[in-house]
Formats: sequence, C-alpha cells, structure tokens
Amino acid sequence: MGRTVWYPGHMAKGKRQLEALANTIDFIIEVRDARAPNLSSSPLLDIFENRIQIIVVLSKADLSEKNVSNEWVRFLNKQGMMAQSLDLRKGNVSKLKKDITRKKPYYRDLRLAVVGIPNVGKSILINQLVGRKAALVGGVPGVTKGVSWFRGQGFLLADSPGILDPHSDKRAHRILSWIGSSKGQVIGSYEEHAKECISFMIKKDIWSGLEKTWGIKPEGTTSDILKNIGNRLGKLLPGGVIDLETSGKIFLEAFATGKFGCMSLEKPNEPPLWELL
Repeated sequence: MGRTVWYPGHMAKGKRQLEALANTIDFIIEVRDARAPNLSSSPLLDIFENRIQIIVVLSKADLSEKNVSNEWVRFLNKQGMMAQSLDLRKGNVSKLKKDITRKKPYYRDLRLAVVGIPNVGKSILINQLVGRKAALVGGVPGVTKGVSWFRGQGFLLADSPGILDPHSDKRAHRILSWIGSSKGQVIGSYEEHAKECISFMIKKDIWSGLEKTWGIKPEGTTSDILKNIGNRLGKLLPGGVIDLETSGKIFLEAFATGKFGCMSLEKPNEPPLWELL
C-alpha cells in the first residue's frame, strides 16, 4: 500500500478559507456520526473554538442506539453547544431550521458554515436546508473568495471540504473507516480491517446483531470467524478456498451501513475508542 495522505491540498485550502471566514460567520453547524460522536468530530472546530456558537447535528441517528444518542445530546448541550440527533434521510430538519432563523440579524442574512469529516451526511444536510436545486451564490461582500455559498431562507450557507485530522491516532482512522468516514483500503487490507473490527465488536459486546443477521457466533480466532462469514456469504475462490479479502469488504460494508442493527460505539466520558485496538 502507498503512503496515506490524510490532508490533501484541497482540504488544506478549505481550512485556510474557513480560518479567513471565522470573523464573518455567525455560527457553525457541525455534522457528526451519531454512532461515534467524539471520534467523528471535525478538526475544523479548533478554528472556531470559543468564538462562534456551534450547533452539532448527530446524523445517521437511525443507525445508532436512541438512548445513547440522547445521552450525547444532553452531554453536548452541557458543553455549551446546541445538539440534535437526526435521521437526515427523512428530512426532519424543521427544528434545526427554526433554530437557525431565530438567530437571524434584522439587517442581513445569517451566515453559516457546515463542517464535518467525510461521509457523515454533510451534503444531505445542506440539501435539506437549502433545497437540492439551490443555486450557488456569487461573491458575498466582505467575505473570502473561493468559498461555496448557498442561499437558504434568511441565511447564506458556506460549504467546507470533509477533513480528517492528519495528526490523530491512526487507530482512530481505522475505526472511522469502519463507519465509512475514511478509505479502509488505503490504510490496510479489507481482511485485516475486518478481523480488527470483529475483535472490536466482541470486546464492545455488540455482536448480537451480526449473529441475528448472519447466524454466526463469536467463536474461535478472528480468522476463524471471518472464514465462517466468508463461507456463509459463499465467497469462495477456485479450489474451495474462502476469499477473505472479499468477505472482509462485504463485512465492513455491512457494518458501516447498519446491516447488523443499531449500534452506538461510544458514550460520553468514555476512554478513546482506539484504546480497544
């Protein structure tokens, strides 16, 4: 595998643009994955910390445990943020829109920025807020050039690139790949990722959904379990050898898309997830 580039040029450029916007934006909407709200927080928040009001949207609420997501909402609210847990596929953003319009200055449109790491649902949220056919706005007076702005009802919304923290623990990136927020194939084989995820699921005691879906018990080594998964899926190579790479890929895709039921990988005030690896 080649060297992983976690911080490509367009992401660095987007970060610089948002830094320049910090004094002109009224508040931030940060999108996180409800299954791992701490792990999926955006490194861009450091730019705005203690300067701008932050609304946290816990997306993919349909894939998380509702009681745990409610814990996170209460925890984040106590941290001075405004938090909501949403299933963005259902388009239930009416409360969020009300919260936004309530903050509008009387003399101009409100200016917002949406931030989030890759694949947490940022684009879906933007579509829900401004409409799928919303036109890009031209230059906004007094605001940095090169930023994509969309017009909503009473507000202007700046998009930002999905940025992963290049300095965070690489084990954190591996867990993010399991929920679809980084490219697992870039930082290792699907087989190795799957075996590590299997071990993680057993340690976190979140195996029951997989057993219910595929009928596989967490018995034997992680290699044994992945072989059982491959056999269950019928992923065989010539000679009857189980294709562990393809089996691992299918397993990880099923994990990321919630095929094993609702899961919450972390709770407030727990130690970092990657310490389990």
